[in-house]
Amino acid sequence: MAPAEVRMRSGLAVVTTLVLVGALLLSPGAGAQDRPPEPGVEAGVAPGAGVPDPRPGTAFADPEVAKLQRTADEVQRELGELAGRIRETRDEVNAAADRLRRARAERAAADAAVAEQQRAVDEFSRAVFTARGRPGELRVLLTAGNPRDLLDGTSMLHHLRAEQDQRLGAALRRQRDAVAAEEAAAGAERSATERKAELERRTGDATNRADAVAAELRGPIGAADAAVVAQQRAQQERNRATADNWRAYLDRLADAGITPPPAAALRDPARLPAGLSAVPGPDGAPQPGVAQRSVTGQRLLVLPKETIAAVSAAVEALGRPFVPDRGGEGPVAYSCDGLVRSVFGGAGLPLPAPAGEQFAVSRPVPAGAARPGDLVFVGPERYGVQSVGIVLDERTMLAADARLAGVVVTDLPAGDTVLGFARPALGTRPAEPVPERAEGEPHWRCGGVQLPPRPDAPERAVGAWGGYPNGLIPAAALCPIGVGAHRLRCDAAQTFQEMSRAFAATFGRPLCVTDSYRTFPAQVDLYRRKPSLAAVPGTSNHGWGLAVDLCGGAESFGTPEHGWLVANAGAFGWTHPGWARQGGGREEPWHWEFIG
Repeated sequence: MAPAEVRMRSGLAVVTTLVLVGALLLSPGAGAQDRPPEPGVEAGVAPGAGVPDPRPGTAFADPEVAKLQRTADEVQRELGELAGRIRETRDEVNAAADRLRRARAERAAADAAVAEQQRAVDEFSRAVFTARGRPGELRVLLTAGNPRDLLDGTSMLHHLRAEQDQRLGAALRRQRDAVAAEEAAAGAERSATERKAELERRTGDATNRADAVAAELRGPIGAADAAVVAQQRAQQERNRATADNWRAYLDRLADAGITPPPAAALRDPARLPAGLSAVPGPDGAPQPGVAQRSVTGQRLLVLPKETIAAVSAAVEALGRPFVPDRGGEGPVAYSCDGLVRSVFGGAGLPLPAPAGEQFAVSRPVPAGAARPGDLVFVGPERYGVQSVGIVLDERTMLAADARLAGVVVTDLPAGDTVLGFARPALGTRPAEPVPERAEGEPHWRCGGVQLPPRPDAPERAVGAWGGYPNGLIPAAALCPIGVGAHRLRCDAAQTFQEMSRAFAATFGRPLCVTDSYRTFPAQVDLYRRKPSLAAVPGTSNHGWGLAVDLCGGAESFGTPEHGWLVANAGAFGWTHPGWARQGGGREEPWHWEFIG
């Protein structure tokens, strides 16, 4: 949804002296918040779910960065494949070496057997010709008393010779087989070793390419970082100027001696408090819920005290972080409908929680009749009611905006993006039908797309949020988790602190953290040093402020600390992703992600 300027038609040129328009359209100024110290970098996030395609208005609109990220993704996939093949080849080398050791042992045994049999043959031969107690052929022939004795002696001699020859032949065959097996095993070992060396060479080449990609990323990411800082400074200046103008309006009311009346006193334009007159709408008819008074020749808009209280509370919330969940009602962080519900409920004008229900029960006003403190509901219709803001003037609104990751002053949407306006000061009505998201359309919330959980892998429901690039989220859009300088998205930070307190109740100490939000430069550096382990820069859930790496016992499987997390983290919205679990492929017991 691209911001645009909208000039609402008005039947009466009411000079509100609330003139916020000039302040809200200021150009970039100064004064961004300092970033917190970098958390420690630790290897150990699995490759992300792929590099997203460039989308207008997002971090990935820069084609150079997207191209480099895709190259990094390709290199990492190659490294993963090579690592797997190296492991297989290493196993082959080890198996071949083991077979070679066994073959050499068998060869040595066969050599020893041949030598033993050769010694036996030699001994037999010596015994035949030299031993006095054994019959030689000549002695047998000379001493035989009859033909039978002669035949028996000759047969025994031949039998002994055959037995010796058979044993020697068997030993020689065993030796020949052992030599062949040894040569085959040695060849297999050489072949496996050569394949492993080639794969390691290719891995070295891929690692060098990863290093080159990381180096190339530094330039465009430095420019993107500078653009984010400039955008934040401009937004902070716009917020500040708006707050100043709102306070100036309140001062004018006070200087004129005007005490804002309650909402009920302004609902009937025919019965307004003394000194106040009706404000005509676009059709010339008087508007309910607002009034005016002439002050030094100018007409000053008079709003109900509840509306003034609500807008004042919203102005005080400017700069607070955005959270996408519907429970974002402050005071630390807000969602768009959470902000509206919080400030109007606190002012005595209660509203339901979701933006769609707020639209359903709020009393509408025509676009040309919208005044400060009215609500604007944002679509378009095919997305349903995806956001709500508080009107400041004919061009601007105040909202908790996912694109800017905070409570900000921003432009009113244009055209069919506006579903309608409503005035909380008029009270509520019975719920009316409102636009619903069309089948197949993305889930939009507070100006940003929400990624629905994957049925096959609900732990991968985390990912992109807001409008800042992964790893380039300003410190002002994140919240501390109570451990050192570590920060996360605000809802993740809040639930982490709750989980840490519960952990401390069992172990007597809070959770130990080594890594949380990881900046893009830190991701690039980690990828450069350990490309086969780290996520492709710009895809890590650390870079969305939605992941932590733990220590203090939680970094090891089988410990009481890790067992406690497995049993209890889900109740706080945290999960140990499948790839990081024991047997999951990466086995990182320390890595946990927030899924809400």
